[in-house]
Amino acid sequence: SLSKLQLKTGDLDPRLFSRLRHLQKLDLSDNLLDKFPNSLTLPDLRVLNCNNNQLEDVTALKQFPLLEELTYENNVYLTPNDDYKVMFLLQNLRLLNGKDITKLANHVRHVNSRKLTSKVTAHWEKFFRDQLPEKYTAEHVKSIKKKFLKSVETNVVYGPSSLSEFTRWRVKMIAEEFLASSLGLEENTDPKPEEEVDENEEESTESPREVAEDVGQVTLTPSKRKRNHSTPSSGNKRSKSQANTEEEAALNPRNAEPLHFLQCHSKGNSREDFKTQLWSCVFEPLLDSGSRKDPIVSSSRTVATCGGESVCLIDCETGIVLKKYKVPTEEFFSVAWTTLTMVISDSRKKTHNILAAAGRRGIVKLIHVAADFCYGEIKAHKKPIATLCFSPTHETRLFTASYDKRIALWDIGIPDCDYNFKASQLLVLEALSIPLRIALVPTCPDQYLLAGCEDGCFTWNIKLDKEQKSRPFEALFQFPDDEGDMTTSHRVDGLAFLNDDVVVSKSSKPGCIYLWSWSRSFDGKGKACQRTVSAVILAELEWSTTDMSYLTLSTCPAKEYVLCGDEKGSVWMYNLSNYTTAWSTAKGKRSDKRIPPTQILKWPELRANGEQLTEVLINNVITDPTFTYLVALTSVNITAIWKKS
Repeated sequence: SLSKLQLKTGDLDPRLFSRLRHLQKLDLSDNLLDKFPNSLTLPDLRVLNCNNNQLEDVTALKQFPLLEELTYENNVYLTPNDDYKVMFLLQNLRLLNGKDITKLANHVRHVNSRKLTSKVTAHWEKFFRDQLPEKYTAEHVKSIKKKFLKSVETNVVYGPSSLSEFTRWRVKMIAEEFLASSLGLEENTDPKPEEEVDENEEESTESPREVAEDVGQVTLTPSKRKRNHSTPSSGNKRSKSQANTEEEAALNPRNAEPLHFLQCHSKGNSREDFKTQLWSCVFEPLLDSGSRKDPIVSSSRTVATCGGESVCLIDCETGIVLKKYKVPTEEFFSVAWTTLTMVISDSRKKTHNILAAAGRRGIVKLIHVAADFCYGEIKAHKKPIATLCFSPTHETRLFTASYDKRIALWDIGIPDCDYNFKASQLLVLEALSIPLRIALVPTCPDQYLLAGCEDGCFTWNIKLDKEQKSRPFEALFQFPDDEGDMTTSHRVDGLAFLNDDVVVSKSSKPGCIYLWSWSRSFDGKGKACQRTVSAVILAELEWSTTDMSYLTLSTCPAKEYVLCGDEKGSVWMYNLSNYTTAWSTAKGKRSDKRIPPTQILKWPELRANGEQLTEVLINNVITDPTFTYLVALTSVNITAIWKKS
């Protein structure tokens, strides 16, 4: 036992450990190890405990081939990808973190490997075999090897996105072995014979780190799909592997197909719950630095959703609920992501995604997703929080908009290695009515915030160099009413920026979504506070004639799309790329006619417990940045996911 000795990696002297040739059990728990030296040897080691360290990588454990029991819980930088790596590397491993992994490990070593080998081989045959000349040189081989390895890592996909790092690790390994055997790049080693596996193991996706509670997930299968209200587009057919490349990442919405319908926010995990309203969803950002950087995937396919007493993380491709967080007395209304740079031992830094969630109780929950840990809460308001928004320029700054008619700006702090953090309130914005949607102005996110409220659309100066910590609004925007007159009194329940200047806002006036110019509507040099200004309207979108409130909209700036659900379960999609250039050059020029939707995705006929789901409202709809997945949240406890076909 070498537990609780403050040991660092450099303290594990290979000269000493290589002499312990009959050591079978080793306890290194509660130390400061960030990795294992590669030459510890320990040829007879059977049991290893590394709990409560700072390990970042597990591949060095392959030097202990007889290892049967391994525990490394509470190493926050290890993920399920590392679990799968040790299961593959350690052929005798039976227990991982106290769980019997025999069946899953068998799947990883044989079924998973067979599938990936088949995909790698097929990729070579289809795209690279003909590129190699009949008489090839070492230079030919070197060049094609580099291209092939990069291509398979990008295009060979298998299993959930949460295991994409493991998959690429194995794909690279398999591809190198394949090239070695087929092109004679290096000495070939005979692969171990594959074992027969039951067919039902083929779809196994269980992880030794499954969420402790039952997620109560029910997948609803469409019994019939209604056709979309658009003409099918023509185009050359592409292979699946080509479609996965970056140039094919953009969704052609006319080819969007329903993928999953999930019932994962049920109260008490009840399968009979078709009443829980789902309100907010946002895609997880990719970590842009650190050892877990993911340069292959252009966008995350993991989405956070909230409604009722729970927050879920869903893999959009597989439909698997990766994690679920519950507060039985809460009703969550909003979720938001930020990426914090946290300092660990030896002053090293790591980036981690943090999810903030809030709702009826007025409390913000802060969740370190990779560690499966809600590390803190901020008692932000005494009334419900309608929506959350992080600053794009300051990772710790969070805006909370509440039913108390206030928008507060918080610094949530950065947790230390023991998750101690200090949150502080920086600013309070006073509203005249309940703020429903908030957006920071892209060209000046540290100076102006825009909010759609129960009784109008307002903007505030949020610059922190001012002494005034409680501020009234700077301006109130007027919009045309039914008669064409300008009015300030209307509920704004949808608000987002399409680009740096164009604002998209939806009011509860039936069928009314306006596009207007921020820069032409608001002059920041104006001295008067609480002034009324007219929104310079660029266009109006044709939408449902319903007067139903709180069906919010979203935008995909990269593809210049606006999306909004309706009271019939349909998603209205508007491609505005043909309009934005004219709006930016022709000052004041407004599109004369309402712009119709490019496409309307109709709600499929779904059956639950033998009965058809009816009266479906789309409360929220978003896409990932690359427009590959579309996620819609409903009033009937169903999360719907579409994907480009």
